[in-house]
Order: sequence, then C-alpha cells, then structure tokens
Amino acid sequence: MTLKWRAILAFLLLIGAAVKTAPNFFSFENSWWPAHGKIVYGLDIQGGVQLVMGVDIEAVMHEKMARTTRVMLEEFKNEAIKVKDVIVSDQEKNEVTVLLDGAEFEAKAKDLIEKNHSGFLQVMSTSGTEIVAKANESMVNEMRKQVVEQAIGVIRNRIDEFGVSEPSISAQGDSRILVQLPGIKESDRAKELINRTARLEFKIVSDELGGGKDHQQLLTNMITEAETAGNYALGKDGMTYAAYIKRLNEDLKGKLPENTVVSFEKAAAAKTIEAGKIAYLLRNDTNVGGDLLEDAFVSYDERGSPQVAFRFGVEGGRRFGEVTEANVGKLLAIVLDDVVQSAPVIQSKITGNGVINLNRGNQDETFKEAQFIAMTLRAGALPAALEQLEERTVGPTLGADSIAKAKFAGLVAFGAISVFLVGFYGWLGVIATFALSLNILCLLAVLTGLGATLTLPGIAGMILTMGMAVDANVIVFERIREEFKKGSSWKMAVQDGFGNAYSAIIDSNLVGAGVALILFYYGTGPVRGFAVTLVSGIITSLFTAVFLSKVVLELLGEKVTWHRAGKGRATA
Repeated sequence: MTLKWRAILAFLLLIGAAVKTAPNFFSFENSWWPAHGKIVYGLDIQGGVQLVMGVDIEAVMHEKMARTTRVMLEEFKNEAIKVKDVIVSDQEKNEVTVLLDGAEFEAKAKDLIEKNHSGFLQVMSTSGTEIVAKANESMVNEMRKQVVEQAIGVIRNRIDEFGVSEPSISAQGDSRILVQLPGIKESDRAKELINRTARLEFKIVSDELGGGKDHQQLLTNMITEAETAGNYALGKDGMTYAAYIKRLNEDLKGKLPENTVVSFEKAAAAKTIEAGKIAYLLRNDTNVGGDLLEDAFVSYDERGSPQVAFRFGVEGGRRFGEVTEANVGKLLAIVLDDVVQSAPVIQSKITGNGVINLNRGNQDETFKEAQFIAMTLRAGALPAALEQLEERTVGPTLGADSIAKAKFAGLVAFGAISVFLVGFYGWLGVIATFALSLNILCLLAVLTGLGATLTLPGIAGMILTMGMAVDANVIVFERIREEFKKGSSWKMAVQDGFGNAYSAIIDSNLVGAGVALILFYYGTGPVRGFAVTLVSGIITSLFTAVFLSKVVLELLGEKVTWHRAGKGRATA
C-alpha cells in the first residue's frame, strides 16, 4: 500500500474513533450524531450493590433423586415388577436402593433400570431382592453445573427487569454466584427481585381476533391504542416489563377474548425486549406449568439439527397430553415470567416426552437457542434456593473519589512519559507523544464499541497500555538511531528502523496478549475487565506506535533533518 493510501486509511480510522468516543464526553441525545453508545462505569466507580448468593445444589440433587424414585415406582408398576419400595440412601445421597418383593423380579428390574435410567443411574450391586444403583459421577457434576447456570439465567431475567444497564453475574466456585449491580441504590428491592421464584407456563397461542396477518395487525393496533390512551410504553419513564405487561392487560380487559392475555417475545435481532418485541395473544386456561416438568435437555433430530427434548412426570404428562391433543397444528408458547421464550407448532399429542423443533438454519445459533430454552425449562422445573452469603454496598462518593484519583494517576503517567520522550528524542518524542494521545482515543473507541464496563482495574489496564505503547516507540527510535549512525538516509533509517524492530515488538505484545487472554478465560468480574482493556490496548498501541507513527515519520521525512549531535535529536 502506498504512503498516500496508508495516510488516508489512518485518517479515516482516527475520525471514526473520534466519532465513536465523543458521546462519552458530550451529549448527543436525539441528534444526528451517528454514535450514541457510552462506556459504562462499573460497580467500583459509580457505586451499587454486590451480592454473593449461595446455590442450594444439594436440595436440587435430593429432589432429582426423589423424582427418579417416583418415576421408577411407576415404571415397575407398569411392567408388573413387584417392589416393596425404592429409597434414597441416607449416607449416600446419590444412591438408591430397590427393595424387590421376590428374587424372581431381579433380572427384569435390573434391565429396566439400565434401559430407562442408564444416563443417570448405574447399577452397583444386586442381591436377589435388593438392587443398589448410584448416580453417575459425571452426570452429577454436569447437573451441579447446570443448576448454577439455571440460577444465573433466572437471576439475569430478574435483573433485566430491574433495569440495570450492565449487570455482572457470574459463577464463583462450584456453588456460588457473584452479582454486581452498578448504579443500584435500592438493595432490598434488588434482593427481593433476585430471590423471587421463576414462573414457567405453557400456553396456547390464540387466533380468536382473526386469522393470519389480520389477527396480528389487529392485536398490534389494540396495543398501540392502549399505550397512546394511557400515555405509557415499555421502558418509558423507567417502566419495567412486569409493570408494563400488567398495565397493558388491565387496559385491554373486555376488549380481548375471554381467558386470553397479551405477552411478548424478544425479537431475534433486538438486544432487549424494549428494542424489539413480538406480541402474542395467549389462552390463559392451559393449566400446565413448569412445576410439572421433570427435565429438559438439548438433543438432535435425524438430520443432526439441535432440538430441545423435555420430559414430564405422570401428572404433567397427562395434562400436557390433553392440551396438545386438542390443539394440534397450533402454536404452543413457552412463557417464563410473562416473556415468551419460544412458540413452536404442536405437531402431535405430547404426553410424557416432547420435542421442540427449532430449525433456525444456522447450526451454531440453533444450538445456542436450544441450550437457552432447555435452561429456561429446567429453571422452572428445578428451582434452586438461593442463600445470601455476602452483601456490599458501594456509595457513589467512593466511586467518584476513586475515578478522580485514577484520572489523576493517568494524567501524571502521561505527563511523565511525554516529558521523557520529548527530552530524550526531541521531535521524535513529540511524534511519539502525539501517537500516545491517539492511542488513548482509539482505546476508548474500542471499549465504547465493545460496550465494555470500565472498572478501576480497567483504568489500570489503560495506564499500563501507555507504557507498552511507549516501549514500542523506544525500540523503533533506537533502531532508527542505529541506522542513521551507520550513514543511512532519513528515509532508509525509518524503513530499516521499523523493519528491524517489528519482530521484538510483535513478540512482546503477543506475550502480553496471551497473558491477558488467560486472565479473561479464568478470571471473573474486574479481572476480566482488566484483561479486555489490556488486549484492546495492545491492539490500539500496535496501530498507533507502529502503523501511525511510521506514516507520520514518512510524511515528515523530506522536511526533517537528523542531527548527530545532542543524542541524535531530530529538528525541523
């Protein structure tokens, strides 16, 4: 690429960075400015609430084993296998003992357990009238992981309703969840919201307003009229989804068919339900809830496409069978806390087991959606009690003081580096200082584009990036001095200086990026924020210290004369 085009590319990238960064310093609400995203301050800067929740995994495991024993008793009864009882061991919580009514039932009972429960239970021993089976250790570990993931999913749904823009919710160890809510002052309400039990329901999608597009258009018009008459909307004046859905259905009462309610699904392309929602008219008399569900997991159809398989207990299977048999060909909405998660078509009567076919086209997206729906279903079927283990409230005054000190530290670091560069390298130092300023601009643009949450460790990463960017400049400048001392012209000294410095700069930055990626993979919360900032800083420093600095030096090449005196300073 010629110097001219490299200069144009650099200029366009810098203009783009300035446009992206500007909303962090100026207000562009309801204006023509193309970018509106801002860097969000983390809990340690703007204040908020931090909670550590303990997940009662053992209770979930106990309930799983209890359900398994009930299912086994029902299966033995259907197969005419006489048993006295199926009990869970008091010592080994993951072990069940089947007490048979006679030794003649041993072989048949053992075969049934291995056929129907081989994925979960493993027969350990038999003794005529007694069979001992133990939960597979790998399955137990997977279930523990799933329970925590389910709890995180439910908490995230709660927090999204609360209106926190950038919550941090992550697993901490095997049975704890760390919840950070920046900007939240009402800690009691937040805790109540988090601990509330998820409500899962299966509802038939009604078309009683009319068929096809007419039905959907009529429903949309009714919703718009209700919002306009009441002067409210989802997200307007802080209205949460729960408040919105309650108000809307109250306003539409008498206008909608009997035993129906309106609910919404988040549009596929929207980040939040406020940004894009799809309305559904749902029948409210299905009477099938998530409490009747036994399990849900991702499986694959005959073509290898991901799908969601779920299983009901005896009572749930009976009810679900009646509902699906009467509504074949209609849509079945899976609703979690009044939000429609999916609405597949009922293809046939579903009793104990069922499948949700997704068929989204993209295999990766389909798998992720299948995982999410399965997790949603399990969240309603396997509620895990949450125990608050720790609570910390960070005040905004502490955050303001912290960020003021961090800004001051950054300015001091920038000033010290600039003085060193200009004092030691003259005009080259001025160029390096200019490149360093643009590096900070580019880094802010990248973090804004990523929607990153800036924490104090992240600010530390930004300051560290300054030193790393200067390190690249020092290596290049020393190489240029060496080449010039050999008698090279300015143009050749710049070309050879950068060329000889590339390997050292790339190697050192790759090592730094590798460490940052490890921190991101294994770290949580602020550690991840530091890693993101560090990797972003490495990328932007390579752009400014290597690409941009070289373009500037080449543009000034014909106007700058290198003097051997004064430690090799450059003067115009």
